[in-house]
Amino acid sequence: MAEVLEVRAEIERLIAGRTVCEQLRQVAESHPDAPAYSDPIEGGWATLTYSEARGRVLEIAAAFAALGLEPGETVALMMVNRSEHVLADLGAVHAGGVGCTVYSTFAPDQIAFVAGDVGARYAVLGGPAELARWEPALDRLPGLRKIIMLEGAPDGDRFMSWQDFLDLGRARLAADPAAVEARWRAVTPADVVTVLYTSGTTGMPKGVPLSHTNIFYEVESTDRMAALPLLGTQISYLTYAHIAERVLSLYLPLVKVSHVYFCTDLANLGATLGQVRPMLFFGVPRVWEKMMARLLAVLATQPEEQQEAVRQAMAAGAAYVEAGQYGGTVTPEIQAAYEQADTSLLSVIRGMIGFDRARWTATGAAPLAGEVQRFYAGLGLKVIDVYGMTETTGAFTGNGPTCYRLGTVGRAEPGVEVRIAEDGELLTRSPLNTTGYLGRPEATAELIDADGWLHTGDIGAVDADGFYRVVDRKKELIITAGGENISPAEIENHLKEHPLIGQALAYGDNRPHPVAVLTLDGEVAPGWAQARGIPFTTLADLAAHPDVLKEVEAAVETANAKLARVQQVKRWALLGTEWTAETEELTPSLKLKRRVVHARYADLIAGLYDA
Repeated sequence: MAEVLEVRAEIERLIAGRTVCEQLRQVAESHPDAPAYSDPIEGGWATLTYSEARGRVLEIAAAFAALGLEPGETVALMMVNRSEHVLADLGAVHAGGVGCTVYSTFAPDQIAFVAGDVGARYAVLGGPAELARWEPALDRLPGLRKIIMLEGAPDGDRFMSWQDFLDLGRARLAADPAAVEARWRAVTPADVVTVLYTSGTTGMPKGVPLSHTNIFYEVESTDRMAALPLLGTQISYLTYAHIAERVLSLYLPLVKVSHVYFCTDLANLGATLGQVRPMLFFGVPRVWEKMMARLLAVLATQPEEQQEAVRQAMAAGAAYVEAGQYGGTVTPEIQAAYEQADTSLLSVIRGMIGFDRARWTATGAAPLAGEVQRFYAGLGLKVIDVYGMTETTGAFTGNGPTCYRLGTVGRAEPGVEVRIAEDGELLTRSPLNTTGYLGRPEATAELIDADGWLHTGDIGAVDADGFYRVVDRKKELIITAGGENISPAEIENHLKEHPLIGQALAYGDNRPHPVAVLTLDGEVAPGWAQARGIPFTTLADLAAHPDVLKEVEAAVETANAKLARVQQVKRWALLGTEWTAETEELTPSLKLKRRVVHARYADLIAGLYDA
């Protein structure tokens, strides 16, 4: 404990006095010509250097001040990942305000709730698609003074085009640069830099205010564990409403002088990876699963001889990564086999998917199936787990490239206390913890106890070497009619190991045994069917085809073989539709909304027990 507190004090001394505003000033002065942000354009990229980016941020800060933004007031943002998103957020902060990115999948009622709850005075929206989501809520937001539109600003005093906004800021900054400097210099480390909202798995989202100190403690502790490269390259593609994306591609680059490339559409992620070849990459499990499924589909089209060569090379890759775990030994034989496999095939495959320069690849937000992690290990990639919450400014435990244990979420980050309560719940205490939920004293009291321990709501375990595992959400554990406690996530992860299965929900609370509702993978299933000459028009056609049902049945049997008897799925149903954030079965961060699925498919689930 004394050592943890010493490290904490050391980090606190290191980040003392640091704000996002001061950090941007320092990086713009020390690396003025370093590329900061690149947006995709036809035929290439449009890039801002750090000096240019800071100049734009100061203009935006001047514009917000001119419009009447007061220190502590909030600017809501909704747009795709692009440089304007980052610049608008940083501009609001430099004016003394607070940035709050709103999930673009939120319904108008949720937008009205969030914008009202956070007290948004201004909003910056991408274009007509985002405005269409906001319009039904505008009458309920009388405190929203101005809406700035990157594209397609309507007529009316309440709206302003992005160009007019920038012109206003440029004129005000030129007329009185000292006023803007006074604004950003007045910002303190204890001030709130952003408010993020939970993605709403259990009702209306809750606002989580995070300070500059929270942010820089997370950046420093993550960097110590991950040894992230200076002047590295990375891709921003997850929403800035998600804490992981905010830390990794908004705040971390200000310290590591990273070059951030924006991917404006998840469908283009594969192509963007090939162009950027990032040095660091974070993906939620669904992203890693999708990439694995696509690569497997490509490999399946190769001649059997080539497939066997890949299997052998990947066996050498997996052995190398597994032997390199904490406490393991990479023998000369394992090293030699890996180097041969890497030279002949693995490096080529990594290059095909854009990971030939990757030095840090990680996952979080939900459990990553062991089969998926082993697949990437076979390619020589360590896709390591980190674990945290919005309420802990992101990760508070994590694996590192040289200190990792597969199947765990790693050790406590430097200076972070973690313990397991008597009921198995993971608790943590550190400068990463938020002060509480915005305007929710009762929820805050449930989140943080009198001794400062934050209650994660997750059930966990720890091994003798200090590596933690997350078993499941405390409130999502299945308790069968026989009294057995079962983790639905463990069942679901094994089911999703088969590439045909896109999503899975295990159910069994107060029931004699688990059942499952499954969906097909919308990208893999059509290719799988075409390769076998199965005629179809829609996913619904495939979900009803005998050959598909037979393959899914085999996948369930394979999953059951890896589970204890009480965990095994006795009956299942295959849907002809996909689950997405838009159809509301998944959160914007692609976590399963169990209550929504339970309610939407209540009759189907009941039928699995009646049959």
